[in-house]
Amino acid sequence: MQYGGMHLLRVSGWVAVIIAAPAVLIIAVAVAHRASAPPPRSPRVGGTAPAVNSHPTVAGTNAGGQGLGTGTGVAIDPAYFSPGACVAFAPVAGNRHLTVFLDAGHGGLDPGAVGITSTGKVIDEADQTLPVVLDTTAILRRAGFRVVVSRTGPTTVLRLGPGDVSGHLLTVTGAHDDVAARDVCANMARADVLIGVYFNSGASAGNAGCITAYDSARPFAADNCRLAGLVQSAVLAAMNAQGWQIPDGGVQPDQGLGSSLTPADLAYGHLLLLGPAEKGYFSTPSMMPGALVEPLFITDPFEGSIAASSHGQQVIAAGLTRAIEQYFAPQPAP
Repeated sequence: MQYGGMHLLRVSGWVAVIIAAPAVLIIAVAVAHRASAPPPRSPRVGGTAPAVNSHPTVAGTNAGGQGLGTGTGVAIDPAYFSPGACVAFAPVAGNRHLTVFLDAGHGGLDPGAVGITSTGKVIDEADQTLPVVLDTTAILRRAGFRVVVSRTGPTTVLRLGPGDVSGHLLTVTGAHDDVAARDVCANMARADVLIGVYFNSGASAGNAGCITAYDSARPFAADNCRLAGLVQSAVLAAMNAQGWQIPDGGVQPDQGLGSSLTPADLAYGHLLLLGPAEKGYFSTPSMMPGALVEPLFITDPFEGSIAASSHGQQVIAAGLTRAIEQYFAPQPAP
């Protein structure tokens, strides 16, 4: 999950935040559970999580074998972004003249949340968001969309400089700017819509479910809300058609979601991927409607198993594709 203007490293539902600055290392611990999180899951009746992927994700394809479709991607600005980051893929069947930006949450020095599967396998959020985005990219390209992805491999999005890293950690500046780089990529690509794919985590074993966030402070807030509603409905329906009984956490404004660990983050009060500009804090907001979906809690072993499986990733990708198709479908006259 993206929190404020930085990334957090979480272990077994607790946020273990390590913020590195050139001259000081700050270690803080906070609870990741949000007051807005879905209620604890009721006992399941049936429903079996798919098997966890047995081999790692690689750039251009995922453990489910879906890949990115035919043709190579084009790096939008190799001088600004990391190798394999901010890459555009042309449609492979028809051309709707529409561009979708997909952000695979976290990456590189930032693994995101740490979860666990029902077999006890430890998983990182960044490793599960990427194949979902790659699968979605392949389907959308076949449907005539141009797709731009924040990353195609296990990297940061920003090409990091000396002030962005301290040891093996992102500095406060590096963490902030790596999230902001995703908006820069979407804007450079002139995307028509933005979707962030992340996974949730919580301190309690009962935390589970799907949630989609949007920002209500933007000029296009109504479009944000409509997109978020379509994403939440389609992704949840796709997963529960498998008999997984994922709780519905609903569509929620991003104000106050997540944890803020600096005064600047607290004052901003939005998810950086979706939020508005703020003088002295954030100058490159996204310029198109957007939503951020967390389909599952990877700290819940059942849901973590789904998130870490090729089948689960493909199901989520199919739901995302359906939502995007619905968003761009002609609207009935009022």
